[in-house]
Amino acid sequence: MIPTRLATAIGFAASLTALPLQAATLQVGISGDPASLSPAKITGGVWEEDVLRDIFEGPIAIDADGQIIPGAAESWDISADGKIYTFHLRDDLEWSDGEPLTADDFVYAYRHQVDPETASNYAHRLYPVVNAQAINAGDKPLDSLGVESLDDGRTLRITLNAPTVYFLKTLVLPFAYPIPKHVVDEFGDDWSDPSHIAVNGAFKPVKWVSNTELETVKNPNFHDADNVSLDGVDYYPLEDKNAGIQRFRAGELDILRDYPAAQYPRLSENLPDATHLFPSLGTYYYVFNLRDGSPVADKRVREALSLAIRRDVIAKQLLKGGVEPATSLVPPGTSDYEAQSQPGLDDDMDSRLAKARSLMQEAGYGPDKPLELTLRFNSGDEHRQIAVAVAAMWKPLGVDVELRNTEANVHYADLMEGDFQVARAAWISSYDDPQNFLQLLSAETNNYGGYQDADYNRLITQSDAEQDPAKRSKLMAQAEALALADYPLTPIYTYSSRNLVDPEVEGWKDNALDMHASRWVDLPE
Repeated sequence: MIPTRLATAIGFAASLTALPLQAATLQVGISGDPASLSPAKITGGVWEEDVLRDIFEGPIAIDADGQIIPGAAESWDISADGKIYTFHLRDDLEWSDGEPLTADDFVYAYRHQVDPETASNYAHRLYPVVNAQAINAGDKPLDSLGVESLDDGRTLRITLNAPTVYFLKTLVLPFAYPIPKHVVDEFGDDWSDPSHIAVNGAFKPVKWVSNTELETVKNPNFHDADNVSLDGVDYYPLEDKNAGIQRFRAGELDILRDYPAAQYPRLSENLPDATHLFPSLGTYYYVFNLRDGSPVADKRVREALSLAIRRDVIAKQLLKGGVEPATSLVPPGTSDYEAQSQPGLDDDMDSRLAKARSLMQEAGYGPDKPLELTLRFNSGDEHRQIAVAVAAMWKPLGVDVELRNTEANVHYADLMEGDFQVARAAWISSYDDPQNFLQLLSAETNNYGGYQDADYNRLITQSDAEQDPAKRSKLMAQAEALALADYPLTPIYTYSSRNLVDPEVEGWKDNALDMHASRWVDLPE
């Protein structure tokens, strides 16, 4: 059975028509093709997390409202000193192939994540764990990691170097998912192919045509399978979101993730019951490559480029008010935190442009001696429109911009390799904490521009261990202000979650994290 579909329509003014029910498989348009189905091999894209959240589950999970709930662990304890986390796993957990799932699978997964041979993009997430960073650097053996399987595999213990307030929240991310060692032992790196994979989430992959479709079916061995109503979920990578809208309107999709912001006025007028817009914790930004030889290694150039961007024009005119202009890395809606603005962005535009021209002249550039710059972005009409607009804003400074776009997984892989000058990036938080944004300037893998500052790292380290919320918030604010004054990146807008959801879909709830596990969704008969 499928839900009532939105009927095919030529124009936005066309009405909605119900179609017959046929199958209870949810059809979801996502923003890109996953780089892998292995939790250790993804690049960190939201679209990848959308998929992996449905097929795996860590010790804790997220409910429809975006709140932490028990996952593979039915309960947990945290020691008085904040350093030891003990997770009590559910009885009789199984992989989708029927093999028992124990704490040993979590221990194996976490060792695999920090193994330097794995080269996981998520390894840094485990750095709070005893010896994780040293192992990832190749300085200590895997079995020295501070994770243990106790009570014949029914208990998972994680020991941290120091109290780390945000750590529990991070365990909803893919790095915390278990990995089936018995399948890896048999198939090696091919273990995550749908023909071999074993999972512990609500759905199991059965077919994957790259850049076209990923099919999953309900996993009967999931611990809460009786409360999962869907027969499966099919995901369609759609970097062309306007094409995605047409597929949604044609009834080919039940959900389209992240429709273009500029389409919000027309969609909300003509598909009011299907168009969702909700404040979310996410920042769209341009990152500068600070490495030697990069034309933006000069701070004066970075500052000038930041000052010249008209964020209000992008947010209010180009994107039709579907987002808000951003001056900070941490979104203003983050709980118990006052976001810090990048210096100069609160000045009037004439003053900003005058200073930007002066900075470029000091750096040796101007209309008579243009700076040749490559601006990279991942494919998508909205990203291209913003890039074209920004290039035009930079032109009066004497900057000639070459635009380059690639598919999302290629784009982010190149960013992690430092293969760019200026590039579009974004971070959508999977937990409500400023640290999730500030780590972008200290982590080894998502710190695309290679920013390094000892004082910044010191402040972040202190804030991670600080138990007093007010003191911790102050330390993080100092760190954000310090980093933004170096212009390693420049924020452009703060996200709102933008989703098209068939009104017949039940169980979908907008939330600030924009996280929507399909196990909570129902397609009525």
